[in-house]
Amino acid sequence: MDGNHDAACAPQTISVSRSAWRWWKNLAARDGRVAATRQLLSALFEFVRDSTPERRRQRYGDAEYDWDYRVNTTSAAVGWRDRLLGVFHSPYQPTEAALFHEMIAALSAKARFDFPDFIFIDLGSGKGRTLLMASDYPFRHIVGVELLPALNYAAQENLSKYHSESQKCFAIESICADATEFAFPVEPIVLFLFNPFPEFGLRRVIANLEQSLQEHPRRAYVFYHNPLLEHVVAESVAMKKIFGTHQYAVYASD
Repeated sequence: MDGNHDAACAPQTISVSRSAWRWWKNLAARDGRVAATRQLLSALFEFVRDSTPERRRQRYGDAEYDWDYRVNTTSAAVGWRDRLLGVFHSPYQPTEAALFHEMIAALSAKARFDFPDFIFIDLGSGKGRTLLMASDYPFRHIVGVELLPALNYAAQENLSKYHSESQKCFAIESICADATEFAFPVEPIVLFLFNPFPEFGLRRVIANLEQSLQEHPRRAYVFYHNPLLEHVVAESVAMKKIFGTHQYAVYASD
């Protein structure tokens, strides 16, 4: 894959007003205009609350990971514009290292799983922490797809700085693109989703995945972390839930 996709994701192409309008229009189609407007006002109020100094300190989250590996993956340094865009796409939050490795270990224990056969894909990969953690396993390739240029730039910086004695995969890239339009590779895949889309976006991704699996039958696993919209994945005719907890759900292709 070609990792030089920054030109396709210039900052001016991602409009806050256009993102807000698309978000509101999809909610209005489902819940009505009044309900959609209420949700918009509620989301904007929460954004203002989240901009206070106290909330910003809380966004440093798991800073220990960054300290250990000299990278920048916390959400505290994300600018206000990208945080506002996150209201209408998905707020950036890094995955906790312990939980990520728990998910991978659970999959390895419950499924016949040979890492070198699979490409690991993180849609909505943010600053790339999940890509770094995935490199502890011998995947064939690791790909992150991030919509916001500033976050993708941070991910590329992190990939260039990262060093770990436990790293087993070095074929890693972060692509700046709309993840809902991502063309899945024809190889077996592990797809990681940290609740990265509103419902209409997730439905589009699952539809793309179903079409890809129909055209090129193969093994595919979906990790859905913070599965607030799990009903969308559960409705898929191509995927079946194999295990999960209150923090994540794992699906496999039939």
